[in-house]
Amino acid sequence: QVQLVESGGGSVQTGGSLILSCQVSGLNLRLLWLAWFRQAPGKEREGVASFYILDNSPYVAGSVKGRFTLSHSRADKSVTMYMDMKYLKAEDSGVYFCAGVNKIIGYGGSVRREDYTYWGQGNQVTVSS
Repeated sequence: QVQLVESGGGSVQTGGSLILSCQVSGLNLRLLWLAWFRQAPGKEREGVASFYILDNSPYVAGSVKGRFTLSHSRADKSVTMYMDMKYLKAEDSGVYFCAGVNKIIGYGGSVRREDYTYWGQGNQVTVSS
């Protein structure tokens, strides 16, 4: 059974920090492309970052580059990915989703929703001034 279980999120003030995590299990851990998306009220779901499990060079969208950092850890049957979010702005508010798929997507300069098959439950991030 494929599971993507998110944790973290919450409410912070502008300039604050949060860490999101997503534990992934039930997928082929050697052919795994993972991503983070976010969705603000009334807006489309936006791809924030992505990486291939065997790669050390994640893609991070320009809107968060320099502020959001990806990392991951591996266990026997699961992978946990993290997104460390610093210098948060009001426009970073929204529901954040992790997503995964067992195929090579490539770094095409964007993170596309249609490329991902499996999704986490979503976690709210609220940044207020």
